[in-house]
Order: sequence, then structure tokens, then C-alpha cells
Amino acid sequence: MNYHNEWLLLEAEDDIDNMEHRKVTEEFLFYQAVISGDVEAVAKNCEQKRFVDSEGVGTLSKNAVTNLKYHFVISTAMITRLCGQKGMEMEQAFRMSDFYIQKLDDIHTIEGVQSLHDEMVMDYTQKMRKICRNDTKSKHINDCKEYIYSHIKERITIEDVASALGVSASYLSRLFKKETGESISSYIREQKIEKAKNLLQYSDYAMIDIANRLSFSSQSHFIQQFRETVGMTPKKYRDLNQMLQWDVKKDD
Repeated sequence: MNYHNEWLLLEAEDDIDNMEHRKVTEEFLFYQAVISGDVEAVAKNCEQKRFVDSEGVGTLSKNAVTNLKYHFVISTAMITRLCGQKGMEMEQAFRMSDFYIQKLDDIHTIEGVQSLHDEMVMDYTQKMRKICRNDTKSKHINDCKEYIYSHIKERITIEDVASALGVSASYLSRLFKKETGESISSYIREQKIEKAKNLLQYSDYAMIDIANRLSFSSQSHFIQQFRETVGMTPKKYRDLNQMLQWDVKKDD
């Protein structure tokens, strides 16, 4: 069988022109949510059952369950590589991948594959969440970072964080500076800028939309803060980096 010739014939068919795949930006942002430990975003994706939504998804098998299993393997492979780049031990990442892919052998329904997928992505995401926040020993500082992470889209003040943790703002500020070497306000700004960098790379959101999503006081304030932190304007950063992180061999 000459598969090359078969593909050429298929490519010439009118029906193939009507086959549109889902925008890659959605996939990029989902993987970014996993490797950054964004449990809320990944859980929402699972609740919406995006994995089993066939619209815009390639057909890898005529059998619906087998098709979904193939997509499961692809997703697991991508997540494994990306998590390894972001700090997960590669041996752990590969063993998790092997474990979940082997579980596919015992599953014969779409619902079963979806359930396994949701468990797999949440497992990786929760582990990455711990990895991304396991750089300090103080419970107050870890809780502080957790609060900032969970409220990153809001306008966060030191008083807000201290009140949530049940400590004084002055005590928390001193402790944070002592353990991390930077102020809480600087850390908040850095985390917002990191989120902005992901949106610039993996979405088509306008500058004003990104500024609003991350609760900067204005678009000009966002651009100023971004330039001071990154060393270039958001537009320049997008021009240089949009979607480059999809290359799984490239490190940040």
C-alpha cells in the first residue's frame, strides 16, 4: 500500500477543506496551566469536558474510543516533557506517563478515557503546583505565595494578604523580605508579569485586555511595569516570543 499516494488523493478531496482544527492558542494555554500548577484553570477545563469535545480535534481513528486514546497519549507525552522542563524530575514524569498510558488498556468507553485524562492532568498539575511553590520553608510565606497565586487576577495589597493569613502587614513584609530577598509588592508584580508573558505568547488578547485581566490600573501602567521587569515592551516581547515555547526542546 502506497500511503503517500493515498494521502495525496485525500488532500485533493474537497471534504478536507472543511476540516478545521481547534485554535492552537487554547491548547497552549491549557498546557501552560498544567505546568504552572494552575489547579483552578485545569479543573475548569475538565469540568467543561474540553478533552472529549470533538469540534476542531483531528480524527486519528475511525473508532471513537481509540481516537480519544490516541489523543490521550499525545496529551500525556506533551505534559510529561513540559513538566520536566519546568522542574519535575524527568524520571518521575516518565513513570507517571507510563502509569497512566498503561491504564488505557483496561478502558473501553469514552467516559472512562475522559475520567482517566482528568485524573492524569490534575495529578501533574497538583505536583507542579507544589514544585512551583516549594522554594521556602516558612508556612506564612508559602501561604502568602498561595494567596497571591489564587488572586493574581485581582488588585492585591499587602494588607489583603496579611489579613487573609491573620498576621500584621509589617510582620509579613519583614518575614517575606528576609526569606525571599524581595518585597511582597515586587513579588506580586513579577507574578502578574509572568502571567502576562504567557498571555502574550499563547493568546491573541489585546494589550488592554491583558492589563484588565490582571488588574493593572491602566494599559500604560501595564506597559510601564512590563518594560521595567522584562526590559522590553509587551508588543516587542510578543513579536519575539509568540508561541515559541511550543518547542518542547527549548528551555525558558
